Order: sequence, then structure tokens, then C-alpha cells
Amino acid sequence: MDRRLLRMLQGDGRITNADLAKACHLSPAACHERVKRLRDRGVIAGYAALLDPAKVDRALLIFVEVVLDRTTGEAFEDFAAAIARTPEILECHMVAGGFDYLIKARVKDMEAYRAFLGDILVEMPGVRETRTYAVLEEVKNTVRLPI
Repeated sequence: MDRRLLRMLQGDGRITNADLAKACHLSPAACHERVKRLRDRGVIAGYAALLDPAKVDRALLIFVEVVLDRTTGEAFEDFAAAIARTPEILECHMVAGGFDYLIKARVKDMEAYRAFLGDILVEMPGVRETRTYAVLEEVKNTVRLPI
């Protein structure tokens, strides 16, 4: 039942409790309690409005591989702190393989990306090398988890 509730909420986070209860064949009180328990346990981390990037001047999606000049705990912490302060960066993942981090960023256009790269990204602590991949077409983009 919890998975059904979560699937419904991923599809429409603004669904009313009454409509959610009806769709999941629960009483409104039972539905409310289950959703509250999922929030309290941290399964539901929050709710958000999904924006159209092009309509808020963030049409260009960029992925960047980042190699640091050293791989120490302090270097990782300094880099992570700089990433956290950078609003253009939507996601940053430390990865295993031929580079240290994979960044997902959104900017207005290629000119804005060039400024972001030169003024912000390469100036972050420890950055030795970057490789940029501009997205030509988003084939699939979802925040729904397959549960």
C-alpha cells in the first residue's frame, strides 16, 4: 500500500488526501496516517514544483567531468563546499573511474556556460581538469523512482 501511495504522490504531489485515499482504496484517515508516517520516516523527503527550464532562462543542460589535482579528504571537502554554494549546479556526484566528479548544471545558453566555466567552475578549489558535454536532446528526464 505504501508503494501505491508513493507512486501516486510522485505523479501528483498536489493530490488531495481525499483523492489519494480514493485512488488507493483507503479511508481518508488511514491514508493521512500512512502519508504522515512516510514523511516522518523520511521516505517522503519533500515536495517541489517542477519548472520548465527554458521558461526560466535555464534551457542549456550541461554535464561536466571534473578531475581534482589531489584526492584527499580535505580536497574533497573544499570542493564539495564550493559546489554547495553554486546555484547553477543541480547535481554533483563523486564517481569511481577516470574522473572524480560528475556535475549536472543548467544555464541560459552556451555564452552563459562559457562564463560559468571560466569564472566559477575552474576556479573551484582543486580543479585540475574538466570535460564538458552539452546536451543536444533530453530523451528522458524524470524524478520518479521506479517503486
